[in-house]
Amino acid sequence: MQATAPNYLNPGIPPDLPRRVMEVVEATPDSLKGYGKLVARPEECDIEIVRWPAQGWRPVDSDSGDEGGTTEGVFEGSWVGDILYGRNAAVGGHYILGYGEDPSIASESARNDPNRILLWHANYHPDGGQLFFPLDKRPFVVPLALPGDDLRPEDFVCFRFDGSQGLYIHPAIWHEGVFPLSGRQRFFDKQGAVHARVSVDFAREFGVLLEVPLT
Repeated sequence: MQATAPNYLNPGIPPDLPRRVMEVVEATPDSLKGYGKLVARPEECDIEIVRWPAQGWRPVDSDSGDEGGTTEGVFEGSWVGDILYGRNAAVGGHYILGYGEDPSIASESARNDPNRILLWHANYHPDGGQLFFPLDKRPFVVPLALPGDDLRPEDFVCFRFDGSQGLYIHPAIWHEGVFPLSGRQRFFDKQGAVHARVSVDFAREFGVLLEVPLT
Protein backbone atom coordinates (compact mmCIF):
# COMPACT_ATOMS: atom_id res chain seq x y z
CA MET A 1 0.00 0.00 0.00
CA GLN A 2 1.39 3.39 -1.02
CA ALA A 3 1.35 5.75 1.95
CA THR A 4 0.47 9.42 1.60
CA ALA A 5 2.22 11.80 3.96
CA PRO A 6 -0.20 13.62 6.29
CA ASN A 7 -0.81 17.32 5.78
CA TYR A 8 0.59 18.32 9.15
CA LEU A 9 -0.38 21.99 8.96
CA ASN A 10 -3.84 21.49 7.47
CA PRO A 11 -5.07 18.08 8.63
CA GLY A 12 -8.72 18.75 7.77
CA ILE A 13 -10.12 17.02 10.86
CA PRO A 14 -13.89 16.38 10.85
CA PRO A 15 -15.75 18.36 13.55
CA ASP A 16 -17.22 17.02 16.79
CA LEU A 17 -15.43 13.67 16.85
CA PRO A 18 -15.73 11.58 20.01
CA ARG A 19 -12.68 11.46 22.27
CA ARG A 20 -10.72 8.65 23.82
CA VAL A 21 -9.22 9.87 27.10
CA MET A 22 -5.74 8.55 27.76
CA GLU A 23 -4.48 7.36 31.10
CA VAL A 24 -1.77 9.71 32.41
CA VAL A 25 1.02 8.12 34.45
CA GLU A 26 4.17 9.54 35.97
CA ALA A 27 7.29 8.73 33.96
CA THR A 28 9.55 6.46 36.03
CA PRO A 29 12.11 3.80 35.12
CA ASP A 30 9.49 1.12 35.81
CA SER A 31 6.55 2.75 34.00
CA LEU A 32 8.68 3.37 30.88
CA LYS A 33 9.89 -0.24 30.56
CA GLY A 34 9.32 -1.41 27.00
CA TYR A 35 8.86 2.15 25.73
CA GLY A 36 12.25 3.65 26.56
CA LYS A 37 14.00 5.23 29.53
CA LEU A 38 14.61 8.40 31.48
CA VAL A 39 17.79 10.27 30.54
CA ALA A 40 19.75 12.49 32.92
CA ARG A 41 22.76 13.18 30.64
CA PRO A 42 21.95 13.41 26.92
CA GLU A 43 25.60 13.11 25.94
CA GLU A 44 25.64 9.60 27.43
CA CYS A 45 22.53 8.37 25.60
CA ASP A 46 23.21 6.10 22.62
CA ILE A 47 20.68 6.11 19.78
CA GLU A 48 19.72 2.64 18.55
CA ILE A 49 19.97 2.33 14.76
CA VAL A 50 18.05 -0.52 13.11
CA ARG A 51 19.75 -2.48 10.33
CA TRP A 52 18.15 -2.15 6.91
CA PRO A 53 15.82 -5.14 6.42
CA ALA A 54 16.71 -7.88 3.97
CA GLN A 55 14.48 -8.00 0.87
CA GLY A 56 14.63 -11.78 0.50
CA TRP A 57 16.32 -14.81 1.99
CA ARG A 58 19.85 -13.40 1.58
CA PRO A 59 20.82 -11.46 4.73
CA VAL A 60 22.18 -7.94 4.80
CA ASP A 61 25.95 -8.04 5.38
CA SER A 62 26.69 -7.66 9.08
CA ASP A 63 28.99 -4.67 8.50
CA SER A 64 26.41 -2.68 6.54
CA GLY A 65 22.85 -1.39 6.62
CA ASP A 66 23.09 0.56 9.88
CA GLU A 67 25.53 3.28 8.87
CA GLY A 68 23.13 6.18 8.31
CA GLY A 69 24.03 7.69 11.68
CA THR A 70 22.01 10.27 13.57
CA THR A 71 20.81 13.82 13.19
CA GLU A 72 20.14 16.34 15.93
CA GLY A 73 18.66 19.75 16.58
CA VAL A 74 16.07 21.53 18.70
CA PHE A 75 12.49 20.31 18.89
CA GLU A 76 10.14 23.11 19.90
CA GLY A 77 6.53 22.83 21.03
CA SER A 78 4.54 26.06 21.11
CA TRP A 79 0.96 26.74 22.11
CA VAL A 80 -0.55 29.50 19.94
CA GLY A 81 -3.96 29.96 21.45
CA ASP A 82 -5.74 26.60 21.21
CA ILE A 83 -3.29 25.11 18.72
CA LEU A 84 -0.11 23.25 19.62
CA TYR A 85 2.57 23.56 16.94
CA GLY A 86 5.81 21.61 16.74
CA ARG A 87 9.05 22.33 14.91
CA ASN A 88 11.85 19.79 14.62
CA ALA A 89 15.06 21.38 13.38
CA ALA A 90 16.76 17.97 13.22
CA VAL A 91 14.59 16.93 10.25
CA GLY A 92 13.08 20.24 9.10
CA GLY A 93 9.59 19.38 10.33
CA HIS A 94 6.72 21.77 11.10
CA TYR A 95 3.47 20.31 12.43
CA ILE A 96 0.19 20.82 14.22
CA LEU A 97 0.67 18.39 17.08
CA GLY A 98 -2.68 18.88 18.76
CA TYR A 99 -5.47 21.15 19.93
CA GLY A 100 -6.77 22.50 23.20
CA GLU A 101 -10.36 22.62 21.87
CA ASP A 102 -12.25 20.82 19.14
CA PRO A 103 -10.31 21.53 15.92
CA SER A 104 -13.43 23.05 14.32
CA ILE A 105 -13.44 25.91 16.89
CA ALA A 106 -9.76 26.03 17.92
CA SER A 107 -8.41 29.55 17.61
CA GLU A 108 -4.90 31.00 17.66
CA SER A 109 -6.29 34.06 19.44
CA ALA A 110 -7.48 32.15 22.54
CA ARG A 111 -5.85 33.44 25.73
CA ASN A 112 -6.43 30.71 28.31
CA ASP A 113 -3.89 27.97 29.00
CA PRO A 114 -5.08 24.61 27.70
CA ASN A 115 -6.61 22.04 30.05
CA ARG A 116 -6.42 19.21 27.49
CA ILE A 117 -4.57 18.14 24.36
CA LEU A 118 -6.56 16.61 21.51
CA LEU A 119 -4.30 14.41 19.41
CA TRP A 120 -5.17 13.57 15.79
CA HIS A 121 -2.05 11.70 14.63
CA ALA A 122 0.95 9.63 15.77
CA ASN A 123 3.89 7.92 14.11
CA TYR A 124 6.90 5.71 14.74
CA HIS A 125 10.39 5.48 13.29
CA PRO A 126 11.43 1.97 12.18
CA ASP A 127 15.02 3.07 11.51
CA GLY A 128 16.09 4.18 14.98
CA GLY A 129 15.39 5.48 18.47
CA GLN A 130 14.86 9.09 19.50
CA LEU A 131 15.96 11.28 22.41
CA PHE A 132 14.07 14.33 23.72
CA PHE A 133 15.86 16.27 26.46
CA PRO A 134 14.28 19.41 27.97
CA LEU A 135 16.30 22.58 27.50
CA ASP A 136 13.62 24.45 29.46
CA LYS A 137 13.22 22.61 32.76
CA ARG A 138 9.44 22.50 32.93
CA PRO A 139 6.95 19.62 33.03
CA PHE A 140 5.82 18.04 29.76
CA VAL A 141 3.82 15.04 28.55
CA VAL A 142 4.41 12.40 25.88
CA PRO A 143 1.78 9.91 24.61
CA LEU A 144 3.34 6.54 23.70
CA ALA A 145 2.23 3.11 22.49
CA LEU A 146 4.16 -0.14 22.11
CA PRO A 147 5.19 -1.44 18.65
CA GLY A 148 2.74 -2.98 16.23
CA ASP A 149 0.83 -1.72 13.20
CA ASP A 150 -2.48 -3.16 14.43
CA LEU A 151 -2.70 -0.67 17.29
CA ARG A 152 -5.92 0.79 18.68
CA PRO A 153 -6.50 4.22 20.28
CA GLU A 154 -6.79 2.53 23.68
CA ASP A 155 -3.20 1.24 23.36
CA PHE A 156 -1.81 4.72 24.05
CA VAL A 157 -0.62 5.82 27.48
CA CYS A 158 0.41 9.39 28.28
CA PHE A 159 3.54 9.83 30.39
CA ARG A 160 4.08 12.95 32.48
CA PHE A 161 7.62 14.23 33.10
CA ASP A 162 8.66 16.76 35.74
CA GLY A 163 11.19 18.43 33.40
CA SER A 164 14.34 17.37 35.27
CA GLN A 165 15.12 14.48 32.89
CA GLY A 166 14.64 13.62 29.24
CA LEU A 167 13.06 10.72 27.40
CA TYR A 168 14.67 8.16 25.12
CA ILE A 169 12.25 6.01 23.12
CA HIS A 170 13.16 2.77 21.38
CA PRO A 171 12.74 2.26 17.62
CA ALA A 172 9.16 1.52 16.48
CA ILE A 173 7.54 3.13 19.55
CA TRP A 174 4.43 5.13 18.59
CA HIS A 175 4.65 8.81 19.62
CA GLU A 176 3.94 12.34 18.41
CA GLY A 177 6.67 14.56 19.74
CA VAL A 178 6.77 16.11 23.20
CA PHE A 179 4.01 18.36 24.50
CA PRO A 180 4.47 21.45 26.71
CA LEU A 181 1.65 22.06 29.17
CA SER A 182 1.50 25.72 28.15
CA GLY A 183 3.54 28.32 26.28
CA ARG A 184 6.71 27.40 24.44
CA GLN A 185 9.21 24.69 25.37
CA ARG A 186 12.44 23.52 23.72
CA PHE A 187 14.05 20.10 23.69
CA PHE A 188 17.33 18.75 22.40
CA ASP A 189 16.38 16.10 19.84
CA LYS A 190 18.60 13.32 18.50
CA GLN A 191 17.33 10.55 16.22
CA GLY A 192 18.13 8.28 13.31
CA ALA A 193 19.06 10.27 10.22
CA VAL A 194 16.95 8.18 7.83
CA HIS A 195 13.84 9.41 9.67
CA ALA A 196 11.39 6.93 8.18
CA ARG A 197 7.86 7.49 9.48
CA VAL A 198 4.87 5.17 9.78
CA SER A 199 1.69 7.09 10.62
CA VAL A 200 -1.75 6.62 12.11
CA ASP A 201 -4.52 9.21 11.62
CA PHE A 202 -6.92 8.66 14.53
CA ALA A 203 -9.58 10.97 13.09
CA ARG A 204 -9.88 9.14 9.77
CA GLU A 205 -8.96 5.59 10.71
CA PHE A 206 -10.88 5.33 13.98
CA GLY A 207 -13.21 8.35 13.95
CA VAL A 208 -11.87 9.64 17.29
CA LEU A 209 -9.39 12.06 18.79
CA LEU A 210 -7.13 11.06 21.67
CA GLU A 211 -7.45 13.34 24.69
CA VAL A 212 -4.72 14.09 27.23
CA PRO A 213 -6.16 15.77 30.33
CA LEU A 214 -3.81 18.44 31.69
CA THR A 215 -5.69 19.30 34.88
